[in-house]
Amino acid sequence: MTARTLTCRVIEVEDLTPDVFRVYLEGRAEAVAHAAGQYLELDIGDGEWVPFSIANAHGGDGRIELHIQHWPERSNSAKLRELLVEAQQLTLRLPGGDCVLDPDSRRPLLLVAAGTGFAQMKAIVEAALAEDAERHVELWWAAKERRDFYLERLPREWAGRHPNVHFHGVSEAGVAEDFEAERVNGHHGRVDEVLARELSDVSAHDVYLSGSPGMVYACVDVLASFGLVPSRVFSDVFAYAPRDPLVPTVGSLVRETRA
Repeated sequence: MTARTLTCRVIEVEDLTPDVFRVYLEGRAEAVAHAAGQYLELDIGDGEWVPFSIANAHGGDGRIELHIQHWPERSNSAKLRELLVEAQQLTLRLPGGDCVLDPDSRRPLLLVAAGTGFAQMKAIVEAALAEDAERHVELWWAAKERRDFYLERLPREWAGRHPNVHFHGVSEAGVAEDFEAERVNGHHGRVDEVLARELSDVSAHDVYLSGSPGMVYACVDVLASFGLVPSRVFSDVFAYAPRDPLVPTVGSLVRETRA
């Protein structure tokens, strides 16, 4: 899809935790169309555009959901928070990014997110289950402490409704025993170390990762030892912070055209 610049109305700003808030925007349905996993950029003034993953699959209703981490010590974060609360309309650019759900694949999904990287995975899960309610999905969500799983109830609901969905909460501070439930597991440690401990063969999976470059590449290195197929791993990090080799080969949904 070609990126478009448009104006959307701010419908709601909701605090999910003291550090994370959710924003609902609304625009023309055809104008906000996007693939699950893509992001948008918000114009916060003075020529500054800030990217955010779109946290919902395109539903044809013109709605956009964002999950935003608030950093009071960062000037652009405070500026953005004030803008979202006070503005009735925002200018944005979308869609961006090639880390999207492959519409032609039915391979099991292995999704790994840190912090608000969950937003991107939320859109991917929604789209995947809407297409195939029996799609196998493993979501690994990493956070420093339990309160940082700002929408913990949602992946619990997915796991509760779909026998093929498993939610793993990974916290460096650890999680309480009451975290555990059917198809819901808590893990103590850094996410790459936990994956190394808990996984084995991932060669059958499509893998999506969202987080900092350090986190993403640490996880890629672990998964590579478990049979990760280079053409079936996707992350926005591969575009904005590439390394050599990436996996060694980055996954791409771009098909070669045949004459």
